[in-house]
Amino acid sequence: MSENKTKPTNVSVHAFLDAVENETRRKDSYALVGLMHKITGEDPVLWGNSLIGFGSYHYTYDSGREGDMLAAGFSPRKQNLAIYNTGFTRYPELMEKLGKHKTGKSCLYINTLADINLEVLSELIKVAYHHIKTKYNS
Repeated sequence: MSENKTKPTNVSVHAFLDAVENETRRKDSYALVGLMHKITGEDPVLWGNSLIGFGSYHYTYDSGREGDMLAAGFSPRKQNLAIYNTGFTRYPELMEKLGKHKTGKSCLYINTLADINLEVLSELIKVAYHHIKTKYNS
Protein backbone atom coordinates (compact mmCIF):
# COMPACT_ATOMS: atom_id res chain seq x y z
CA MET A 1 0.00 0.00 0.00
CA SER A 2 1.39 3.41 -0.91
CA GLU A 3 2.32 5.93 1.72
CA ASN A 4 0.63 9.31 2.09
CA LYS A 5 2.62 12.08 0.41
CA THR A 6 0.91 14.78 2.44
CA LYS A 7 2.64 14.78 5.82
CA PRO A 8 3.54 17.41 8.38
CA THR A 9 6.94 19.01 7.85
CA ASN A 10 9.29 21.16 9.90
CA VAL A 11 9.30 23.92 7.26
CA SER A 12 8.40 27.34 8.66
CA VAL A 13 4.85 28.38 7.82
CA HIS A 14 5.93 32.03 7.90
CA ALA A 15 8.80 31.39 5.47
CA PHE A 16 6.38 29.57 3.16
CA LEU A 17 3.84 32.41 3.31
CA ASP A 18 6.46 35.10 2.86
CA ALA A 19 7.29 33.45 -0.49
CA VAL A 20 3.70 33.76 -1.78
CA GLU A 21 4.04 36.20 -4.67
CA ASN A 22 0.50 37.60 -4.78
CA GLU A 23 0.32 40.25 -2.05
CA THR A 24 -3.43 39.89 -1.48
CA ARG A 25 -3.15 36.09 -1.28
CA ARG A 26 -0.22 36.42 1.16
CA LYS A 27 -2.13 38.87 3.42
CA ASP A 28 -5.28 36.74 3.27
CA SER A 29 -3.19 33.67 4.14
CA TYR A 30 -1.78 35.35 7.24
CA ALA A 31 -5.32 36.34 8.22
CA LEU A 32 -6.47 32.72 7.76
CA VAL A 33 -3.57 31.50 9.90
CA GLY A 34 -4.75 33.79 12.69
CA LEU A 35 -8.39 32.83 12.25
CA MET A 36 -7.76 29.08 12.17
CA HIS A 37 -5.36 29.25 15.10
CA LYS A 38 -7.98 31.11 17.12
CA ILE A 39 -10.72 28.59 16.20
CA THR A 40 -8.71 25.39 16.64
CA GLY A 41 -6.23 26.37 19.33
CA GLU A 42 -3.63 24.58 17.19
CA ASP A 43 -0.40 25.99 15.81
CA PRO A 44 -0.02 26.04 12.03
CA VAL A 45 2.09 23.30 10.43
CA LEU A 46 3.13 23.02 6.80
CA TRP A 47 1.92 19.70 5.37
CA GLY A 48 3.63 18.58 2.19
CA ASN A 49 4.84 21.54 0.21
CA SER A 50 1.76 23.77 0.21
CA LEU A 51 -0.90 22.93 2.84
CA ILE A 52 -1.10 24.80 6.13
CA GLY A 53 -2.79 22.58 8.68
CA PHE A 54 -4.20 22.98 12.16
CA GLY A 55 -4.44 19.78 14.19
CA SER A 56 -4.68 16.32 12.73
CA TYR A 57 -6.65 13.11 12.84
CA HIS A 58 -5.98 9.46 12.04
CA TYR A 59 -8.25 7.73 9.53
CA THR A 60 -8.73 4.15 8.39
CA TYR A 61 -10.72 3.40 5.23
CA ASP A 62 -12.72 0.21 4.69
CA SER A 63 -9.98 -0.82 2.25
CA GLY A 64 -7.50 -0.87 5.12
CA ARG A 65 -5.62 2.21 3.94
CA GLU A 66 -4.89 4.52 6.83
CA GLY A 67 -3.00 7.67 7.57
CA ASP A 68 -3.03 11.07 9.16
CA MET A 69 -4.50 14.25 7.73
CA LEU A 70 -4.85 17.84 8.81
CA ALA A 71 -8.06 18.55 10.72
CA ALA A 72 -8.44 22.04 9.27
CA GLY A 73 -6.32 23.93 6.83
CA PHE A 74 -5.81 25.76 3.58
CA SER A 75 -3.46 26.29 0.69
CA PRO A 76 -2.68 29.63 -0.95
CA ARG A 77 -2.79 28.67 -4.61
CA LYS A 78 -2.09 30.96 -7.54
CA GLN A 79 -5.78 31.18 -8.56
CA ASN A 80 -7.43 31.11 -5.12
CA LEU A 81 -7.36 30.02 -1.50
CA ALA A 82 -8.30 26.35 -1.15
CA ILE A 83 -9.78 25.61 2.26
CA TYR A 84 -9.78 21.97 3.37
CA ASN A 85 -12.01 19.89 5.64
CA THR A 86 -14.80 22.41 5.90
CA GLY A 87 -17.38 19.69 5.28
CA PHE A 88 -19.33 22.27 3.29
CA THR A 89 -21.87 19.72 2.04
CA ARG A 90 -23.11 19.24 5.62
CA TYR A 91 -23.81 22.95 6.11
CA PRO A 92 -25.88 24.28 3.20
CA GLU A 93 -27.37 27.07 5.32
CA LEU A 94 -23.89 28.45 6.03
CA MET A 95 -22.79 28.05 2.43
CA GLU A 96 -25.73 30.17 1.25
CA LYS A 97 -24.53 33.03 3.46
CA LEU A 98 -20.80 32.68 2.73
CA GLY A 99 -20.48 34.92 -0.31
CA LYS A 100 -18.58 34.40 -3.55
CA HIS A 101 -17.01 30.93 -3.59
CA LYS A 102 -16.67 27.67 -5.52
CA THR A 103 -16.53 24.11 -4.31
CA GLY A 104 -14.69 21.02 -5.47
CA LYS A 105 -14.87 17.45 -4.30
CA SER A 106 -13.49 18.26 -0.85
CA CYS A 107 -12.36 21.88 -1.01
CA LEU A 108 -13.87 25.29 -0.69
CA TYR A 109 -12.31 27.84 -3.05
CA ILE A 110 -12.35 31.59 -2.49
CA ASN A 111 -10.55 34.29 -4.43
CA THR A 112 -10.06 36.73 -1.57
CA LEU A 113 -11.33 37.10 1.97
CA ALA A 114 -12.99 40.34 0.87
CA ASP A 115 -15.37 38.24 -1.26
CA ILE A 116 -16.86 36.36 1.68
CA ASN A 117 -18.48 36.82 5.06
CA LEU A 118 -15.69 36.09 7.56
CA GLU A 119 -18.14 35.35 10.39
CA VAL A 120 -19.78 32.66 8.27
CA LEU A 121 -16.38 31.23 7.27
CA SER A 122 -15.37 31.16 10.94
CA GLU A 123 -18.52 29.27 11.87
CA LEU A 124 -18.03 26.85 8.99
CA ILE A 125 -14.44 26.12 10.06
CA LYS A 126 -15.47 25.79 13.71
CA VAL A 127 -18.31 23.30 13.18
CA ALA A 128 -16.32 21.28 10.63
CA TYR A 129 -13.23 21.12 12.88
CA HIS A 130 -15.39 19.99 15.80
CA HIS A 131 -17.02 17.36 13.56
CA ILE A 132 -13.63 15.95 12.44
CA LYS A 133 -12.19 15.88 15.97
CA THR A 134 -15.34 14.19 17.33
CA LYS A 135 -15.69 11.69 14.49
CA TYR A 136 -12.07 10.54 14.75
CA ASN A 137 -11.71 10.91 18.53
CA SER A 138 -8.59 12.97 18.12
